[in-house]
Amino acid sequence: MSEQQHRSKSGFMTRAIHAGYEPDPTTGAVIPPIFATSTYKQDGVGGLRGGYEYSRSGNPTRTALEGAIAALEEGERGFAFASGLAAEDTLVRTTCRPGDHVVIPDDAYGGTFRLFDKVEKVWGVEHSPAPVSDVDAVRAAIRPGQTKLVWVETPTNPLLNIGDIEALAAVAHDAGALLVVDNTFASPYLQQPLTLGADVVVHSTTKYCGGHSDVVGGALVVRDLDLAERVAFHQNSIGAVAGPFDSFLVQRGLKTLGIRMDRHCDNAERVVEFLAGHAKVAQVIYPGLPEHPGHAVAARQMSRFGGMVSFRVAGGEEHALAVCDRAEVFTLAESLGGIESLIEHPGRMTHASVAGTDLEVPADLVRLSVGIETVDDLLADLDRALG
Repeated sequence: MSEQQHRSKSGFMTRAIHAGYEPDPTTGAVIPPIFATSTYKQDGVGGLRGGYEYSRSGNPTRTALEGAIAALEEGERGFAFASGLAAEDTLVRTTCRPGDHVVIPDDAYGGTFRLFDKVEKVWGVEHSPAPVSDVDAVRAAIRPGQTKLVWVETPTNPLLNIGDIEALAAVAHDAGALLVVDNTFASPYLQQPLTLGADVVVHSTTKYCGGHSDVVGGALVVRDLDLAERVAFHQNSIGAVAGPFDSFLVQRGLKTLGIRMDRHCDNAERVVEFLAGHAKVAQVIYPGLPEHPGHAVAARQMSRFGGMVSFRVAGGEEHALAVCDRAEVFTLAESLGGIESLIEHPGRMTHASVAGTDLEVPADLVRLSVGIETVDDLLADLDRALG
């Protein structure tokens, strides 16, 4: 039985705790040490111990993280980066050349849109937005022979739209393109896109994978070994790698991902129920609601519906801003996926870069990252903020 087959037969939490690392043969340490070194002694010229020569090319702490996240996503190989955007840029440089084209979500994360619109476009890679929930629209946005990547978030940030991964994979592959799924919102615990036909998974490991708002990082996981070799070359050549301490923190977060995600989901469901019955909330956006247009697809490809909740405030933008300002237990801050609950106004914060474009988000939108606090305290805080 191969190591990959062995990993896939173990339960998620078993893989989260054990995959990617065996206890240190010298000391028996059960947790990967932080290898704070830039270079490694060679046993004669070219005599590398474990393949390590320089920590941009490889570091044992980073190797442990990369093995763990590959196992959780049921991929062949993982790669850890200094940020989610560093991971995204490395993937684009690996798979695209000037003149190529990428389809992106029409409500993509603002940083992803900025990367394609301000960086990759200058390099010669074009992009077109399409709603991930509309397979026909994504197909229509593809340029045969030119489109190299179909880039999907599901759920999307911040409108929580759902893309059918299996259907989108078929569309991408029919066009000779790769399907890339940003799995940050769902996390590997709730969704494994590679098992549904995706070619690459992207993570901002800053978010649920790290889970404690104390690290910035990113990751790619691929299911094709030829693509893995190309990504490895570019990861080393570009050099935006995760450092050993950051790798240690993200892997520590992965070990509790399952139990944290269950609590995030439990709390989010209570928050959604509260908001749905509040007179000052015009709309609640959450894929767990039966009326959500992507509910059936999300129920099929996710084990639960996640800890992210968006809602539109009755009265418009000024009322939405006031809700953000009045919240106390929900901290007014960007990012998401940490143990603490966060509240933000996407139009003026995380998605300010898409203002005035086709990707602009509603001005009355508020996004919540529901943490793992006592849920009654979260509900009371929202009641005060909306009041």
